[in-house]
Order: sequence, then C-alpha cells, then structure tokens
Amino acid sequence: MAANRLRHDRTQILNYLWELQDEKGYISDSDVRRLSGELNFSVVEVEGILSFYHFFHRKPTGKFIIYLNDSMVSEVKGFKKVKEAFEKETGAKFGGVDPTGTFSLFETSCIGLSDQEPAALINFEPFTNLNPKKVKRIIEVLRNGGELEDIKDEVVDHTYSLTDDPVLLRPYKIGAALKKMLKLSPQAVIDIVKASGLSGMGGAFFPTGVKWQFCRRNESFQKYVICNADEGEPGTFKDRVLMNQYPGRMIEGMIIGGYAVGASKGIIYLRAEYRYLKAKLEETLEKFRDIGLLGENVLGKDGFDFDIRIQIGAGAYICGEETALIESLEGERGGPRTKVYFPVEKGLFNKPTIVNNVETFSAVASILELGAENFNSRGTQGSKGTKLLSISGHCKKPGVYEIEWGTKIKDVLKACGARDANYIQVSGPSGLPIRGSEDERTICTEDLLCGGSFMIFDSKTDVLDILTNFSNFFINESCGLCTPCRAGNFLVGEKLSRIRKGLEQEKVLDEIASWSKIIQEASRCGLGKTSTKFLMESIEKFPEVFKEKLVKDKKEKEFNVTEATERYLKYTEKINKS
Repeated sequence: MAANRLRHDRTQILNYLWELQDEKGYISDSDVRRLSGELNFSVVEVEGILSFYHFFHRKPTGKFIIYLNDSMVSEVKGFKKVKEAFEKETGAKFGGVDPTGTFSLFETSCIGLSDQEPAALINFEPFTNLNPKKVKRIIEVLRNGGELEDIKDEVVDHTYSLTDDPVLLRPYKIGAALKKMLKLSPQAVIDIVKASGLSGMGGAFFPTGVKWQFCRRNESFQKYVICNADEGEPGTFKDRVLMNQYPGRMIEGMIIGGYAVGASKGIIYLRAEYRYLKAKLEETLEKFRDIGLLGENVLGKDGFDFDIRIQIGAGAYICGEETALIESLEGERGGPRTKVYFPVEKGLFNKPTIVNNVETFSAVASILELGAENFNSRGTQGSKGTKLLSISGHCKKPGVYEIEWGTKIKDVLKACGARDANYIQVSGPSGLPIRGSEDERTICTEDLLCGGSFMIFDSKTDVLDILTNFSNFFINESCGLCTPCRAGNFLVGEKLSRIRKGLEQEKVLDEIASWSKIIQEASRCGLGKTSTKFLMESIEKFPEVFKEKLVKDKKEKEFNVTEATERYLKYTEKINKS
C-alpha cells in the first residue's frame, strides 16, 4: 500500500488501486472498505470508480493476466485463431481463469499495436504478431516458470515520411527547442504557435495558440499542463511511436506550454495499455531534471519552475475526452463534464489548464526549433503543417506516416502498399468511412479530417463485419451516463445484427437514422455524438451491402422491441456485475 502520507489523498485513488491489483491481481471487498475509510469516500463511490475502468478486477485472477486485442484490424489478421490458441494452451475460457490459477484471459479494445496484429498484453507487457505457434511457446515458457521479461516483444516502430523535411519524425536534439524558448517572452511563444497555424492533433483541431492565449489570460496562482497520452481510438498508435522514439520532444513541448501560460505543474496521462512505456518516460524526465530542464529555475531562468509527473489510466476510452480525463485525475469516475467552463478557465482542481495530446506538444517543440514559417508554409489554407497517420490493415507497410495536410488518398495508399483498398476508415470508428475508389480526395480540413487512425480493409473483408466490430466498440465503451448513448447504441447494434441475418426490411435504415439522430443530439460528449457516424456514412457509401441483406417480404419477422429490451436488460445486468 502507498505510504501513509499519501493514503488520504483522494486524487491518488487510481494509483492505490493499481498497487492493490498489481500485488494480488484483483481488488477485494476488504480493499474497497479500507480505501473507503482512508480516503473518506463512501463504499459506493469506490465501487463506482472501480467499475468504471476496464482493467480493475473484483474477482481473483491468474498470475498472468492476458488481454487480447479484439479490434477489427486484429480480426482480419488472425484474431479468431489466436483466441482459440490461448484457450487451448491455457485451459481457460475468455473472461475466466484456468483451473491452476495461472492464466486469466480477457478481450480488450485496441491496445495501440494495430501495426503488428494480432497483439496482446500479458501483465501489460506487449506481445505482437501472434499466431497459434507463438501462443503455444509463450504459454509453455510461462507455465514452466519462465520470466515474462525474458520473452516479451520489443515493440518495433515503423516510421515513414512523405515529406522531404519532416517536422515530427526528425532527429531529436535535447534542449534545442527550450534554448529558443529562453530567448522569448511567454507571449512571444504564444504568438509563434499562433503564427504557425498549429491546431490540436487530438481530433478537435482547435487552434493551439488560441487555447494557450485563453489560459494565459486567466489569472491564477496555479495552472496545469496536461498531456493527453490516452490515445484510445481504434487503429491509432502514432503517440505510442512518438513517446517510444522521441519522448524528449513531447516533454519539451509541455515545458514550453508551461512557460507560455504560466503553469508550474505538468501531468502525462498515460493510458494503461502503454504502461510498458512508463519506465522510458520516467528515465527521460529524470534526465531532464539532472541537466536543469525540469524542476526549479528551468535552464537557469529565475522564477520559472516546472515539473512533470506521470499518471497511469485504467482502461476507459472516454478518458480521451479532456474533461473526462480531468475528472479521472481528480480521483472521480472519468465521465465528461457538462461544458459550462472550458479547461482553460476551470480545469484540473478548477484551475486554468491546457490539455493537448502527444502529437501537439511534440509539434510545438519542433515549431519553436524550426520556426513558425517552416510549419505554416506547408499544408492547405485550412490545415497548416504536417500530420501523423497510423496506417494499418491490408497494406504491405503498416506504420506511422508523416504527411503534409492536403495529401491525396491515392498517395497514401501507394506509399503503404495497399493494392486492394475497398473500405477505408479515416480517423477511427468515430470518423468517416470512404471507398477505396475515392482516392482523389485529400486529407485536410477542407475535405477529410483525420485524427490519426487510417484503417484499410480489402474487398474480401465483409463490410458488415467491420460495422459490427465498430458498433460493439461503442456499446462497450459508452460510460452509460446518457441513456440515448447507452441504450441507443445497443439497439442500433441489435438492428445491425438482424440485418446481417437477413431479418430486416428496408425501413430499418430509416429507423437507424432516427436513432442515430437522437444519439447524436442528446449525448453530452463526443463519444455519443460520433458513435453512429460510421454506420450512417456506410449506408450511403456501400448501399449494395445493405441491399443484399434486406428482405422485401413483409411476412418476414420484424424487429421485436420486447426481445431487444430483454437482451438489453441482460446486457446491463452483466455490466453491473463486472
């Protein structure tokens, strides 16, 4: 358990829960009561936080907890056979523990390894490019007393640049950006970021300099800089690569942000799926402290104190939303806040806070090093600079690609070796699908915005399989607060299932559209508002897929609300017990 001086800090509850789970594999009833007393939470509050996060367990688990990624890219790369192999070799079923208490098996959403699927985490260590033979070897070693550390895979980062002078995928020199910063006033730094035209790379694309200006204008003795390293959008892994290859660049961007807005504390909110990167990040932070780039009087500048800590998440897609992330950091359930105030006004602990993702902070460091003009001269009128794409699926060279905004789809497909692109999901399940034939379209604000995920599926892949996988993702990841999102996505998923079985008539498409509108308009956060976009766009883009499955005979069994409701009640009961 944590030291006594920390036990009464409610904001540290995630750390306490991780310590308990790492120690014995689950969190017991007595642990819940103990934390409730020490942190002055009610038992119900502790249970509420526990149940919110996927990676906390309330029942005993095996010595080795295996999380197999069930994303769509994993499916087309051999997920089913790998899943069967894990069950065969361990003697456990998914969702359970083997008779010896050695192995637990769980499915999980995308773990940020889409470029090397099928992939799994075993006690949060990565295992990539899995197949039945490899699974057999892994389990044999672990069953016979082998060390996980000796057999885990080193994650390989494949990077490519479609620009001759990359901004992000370029050699990194420690302190280069900070030395430029020292010659500038905080306002001058913000002016440079504004002049660059940099927008936030996390998906909202709000102008970074404008955000920082708002935060600077809000006077407070304490301000915060948060790096959102919780990239949970399926198919996205660019931030993983940046943290693994160039952690210092991201950290310099955070320091620059702190200097610009007047903050002294920074936090990296690192998704649990990337726990294996924590040691490298801590090592980099310590190096920065040793040479005076973090701590008191950074780089000898009197009065500029800034330091950074790392907070590990616990498996909740919704925590990628900035206010949900802040709630999580405050020791609450990671649900999104009602947008009365923006984080730059009242963020962490109600203090002015800037939240940007790994790519954005990394870009800031490069902009200060190279100059605003270098960045602003690239891209399109509405999208300045470069962008990282996480490319995966049916292509010869999956990996992270740096492109200039305005690059055509056909150039991306050619670069990654995708010869039979039929269905392309741009920006993950919450983004937009396009047909492979739409290759003259461009990636930019004016046409196709892309937060980073770029999944390619060939003509042999059943489009309805793709849509079902995405639908299940949103059903599982909904925080449950908004009834339209929680129940609506479930019912839309039911309708999609019936379409696949040939049990629906054409009118079901109007019903799906109606439900989608309700979900979009009545949900309080981006998850709900975008959760059926992929389906509505696919109905328009791939009409032949639906036409083939829809029946014309009115005597066919129609959608039964009572049956669907019964299945929904069983679904919610399962969630409440987990």
